[in-house]
Amino acid sequence: MGDLPDSETHNFYNILGIPRTASLPDICSKYKSLIVKWHPDKNPTNKAEAEAKIRSINDAYRALSIEKKRETNLSNGDEPKTPDNSFDNYKTDDGFYISSPTLLSRTNSQRSPSPSSRNLSRNSSRRSRTPTPADYYANAARTPTGFSAPSTPTTTSPRDPTLISKIASSRSTTPIMFSRSTAWKKPQAIEKKLECTLEELLHGCVKKIKTTRDVISNPGFIIKEEETLMIKVKPGWRKGTKITFEGKGDEKPGTLPADIIFAIVEKKHPMFKRRGDDLEVGVEVPLVQALTGCTFSVPLLGGGQMTLSIDEIIYPGYEKIIPGQGMPKFKDEGNRGDLRLKFLVEFPRELSDEQRSDVVSILQECS
Repeated sequence: MGDLPDSETHNFYNILGIPRTASLPDICSKYKSLIVKWHPDKNPTNKAEAEAKIRSINDAYRALSIEKKRETNLSNGDEPKTPDNSFDNYKTDDGFYISSPTLLSRTNSQRSPSPSSRNLSRNSSRRSRTPTPADYYANAARTPTGFSAPSTPTTTSPRDPTLISKIASSRSTTPIMFSRSTAWKKPQAIEKKLECTLEELLHGCVKKIKTTRDVISNPGFIIKEEETLMIKVKPGWRKGTKITFEGKGDEKPGTLPADIIFAIVEKKHPMFKRRGDDLEVGVEVPLVQALTGCTFSVPLLGGGQMTLSIDEIIYPGYEKIIPGQGMPKFKDEGNRGDLRLKFLVEFPRELSDEQRSDVVSILQECS
């Protein structure tokens, strides 16, 4: 087969593990798979054997590639060319010049057809790094022969501190992440009080609140902005009910807008006091009416009065309950709590001797 002895050619085919009828693309494909298999990084326990195996694979690939190229020229009727023993200037069918690869280093990359002595001196002075399997896979995906693309020549000395720092940084195993996907933090919400009367909580209302907040404008400046927030107060809301407006608070660089939370606060009523869904109201009655019975008017929350007659004796701690006249039940629409009457009996401040004796005689008869 060409200028190579038949025994040596047979040995090259055995090294690559391919038949003699294999084409140049088949040789390239087998070569790439063997390089990946015997790379020293994949065989750390026996690195010397792996390096020797790769040298023999490189020798077999160079020889068989040249022979296959020569056979192709002869079959096409081209004149056979004098074999070039250097092999550095050999060009494959896919347009790449093959240099002598040693562990697929970056210095053995694609060369121009007629390299100058200046470029050769630069390549020989440059320090190559040991490639990783990731380098080979990336280069093999771009070039059919598995060699890396040509790097830009440089006149930097391998002892240059700048070059040494670049090589050290390229070998670092710590990844450097540049990403804007980090979630922005949200500041603490701004809490404000929303005062409501019992009448507003009885019937419901709409509250309009003007707020002023910091807003980031387009050029990056912070300006003041006024906004009116509307809160629909529903019947039956209690003290402590919270209403949240998301993103309506101050804006600061690097954070999300803050939330505003309004908490219901009940204003003090001059007559009624709320106990959950019930209302309490105090009623004053004279002692004589408390003992003999009475009829009186009871005020209702929201306006209006109710006439109530009591024939019972009003004693200390006596309580009268009027159902359905309390506060609306928020979770039970249509129903209301009770109105509780707390009686305050008015006692006389002075009694004459005759009145005292009459009271004593009456109370003794009752007992």
